[in-house]
Amino acid sequence: MEKEKILRSCADCGVMNCLNRNSKYPEFCPTTELTEEEIEQVVNLYINSRINKKVAVAAAEIEGEFYGKYTRVEEIIEFARRIGAKKIGIATCVGLMEESRIFARILRLNGFEVYGIGCKVGSCNKTDIGVREEYTCITGKVMCNPIMQAKLLAKAKVDLNVVVGLCVGHDSLFYKYAKGLTTTLITKDRMLAHNPAGALYQARAYYKKLLHAPVGADLDRSKLSPGADTEDKE
Repeated sequence: MEKEKILRSCADCGVMNCLNRNSKYPEFCPTTELTEEEIEQVVNLYINSRINKKVAVAAAEIEGEFYGKYTRVEEIIEFARRIGAKKIGIATCVGLMEESRIFARILRLNGFEVYGIGCKVGSCNKTDIGVREEYTCITGKVMCNPIMQAKLLAKAKVDLNVVVGLCVGHDSLFYKYAKGLTTTLITKDRMLAHNPAGALYQARAYYKKLLHAPVGADLDRSKLSPGADTEDKE
């Protein structure tokens, strides 16, 4: 892609002056493009909405008090307590049912009511929604049903949804149809023990292919030789 056609954003920033405010903002910085009115309107969404304020304050308090001390499991429990949640809904992949059982046990030990729904709920066939038969041979005929998961958790009137390992795209549909607040405990990555950040941490080593060719494209293996330059020259 030609440099002049690249849309620059926070993903390209090496300054992060919005965090420290002790330097200059890059010319493409979204912060500099905001008007005082736009900033004030959003700040008021935190101030004037009881739910927004409760959630934002609780999140900031947990970050400040338990930074580097709590696991995400513990942070979710503390967050649920601070927003007054009593009933926790778990939207789980059936492939992570054991993890969800353990999580449910921990939640109950901490005084929460738990209602979990697996991704195969309703037991509908993938072909019923237009998936071709050849895409069911390895993973099975029964489709994942994140919309039904969201609807059943809403029906159960849970106070907080927690996603446990839903597939890419299925999680998107769950977030779209979920009612109320949702957070994520596990993000699925079958190759990296559900640690998708591992591919980024190893992008200059074992997964350097990610920096040299689009996913699925043919790759010039010579670019993966030791010492090959992987730095963005921008």
